[in-house]
Amino acid sequence: MLGRMKMVVFIVAMLYMGACNQDDRSGASEVIAPENEVEAAVVSVVVSGEGDTYTFNVGVSSPDTGCDQYANWWEIVSEDGTLMYRRILAHSHVNEQPFVRSGSTMNINANQEVIVRVHMNTTGYSVKGYKGSVANGFAEFLISEDFASELANQSPQPDGCAF
Repeated sequence: MLGRMKMVVFIVAMLYMGACNQDDRSGASEVIAPENEVEAAVVSVVVSGEGDTYTFNVGVSSPDTGCDQYANWWEIVSEDGTLMYRRILAHSHVNEQPFVRSGSTMNINANQEVIVRVHMNTTGYSVKGYKGSVANGFAEFLISEDFASELANQSPQPDGCAF
């Protein structure tokens, strides 16, 4: 219990210290820090829009140390393993944990179940993601380590790390 409290205090302190303010931070929900210090985790998914056009705001907690180790994208994948959207993260977020980044608008049926996951440049895909639909909401979801692993080589890919 004390260890978890220390982690919450650390996360709050990191948020207070701030950092990169160039992207939208709205829509964050409960923060759940990854227990494994070398693995990133999706910690929130908030969707806005209407009809079949939506914007996903995804919260990520990752053990970024700089360009040598950072979360380099989050993505939305159909249940059959098809890449539907990938948000490239162009830099590390060492002093901004957890952080929320929005994606571009995408067309998706509000009832379609999808998986939202994050990728680290050093360790690959996290098993800690979210699953759900725009209509019914999203919840934490453990993803099989081999689920759609071939997508790691699919475009778009990061073209470097700014810092």
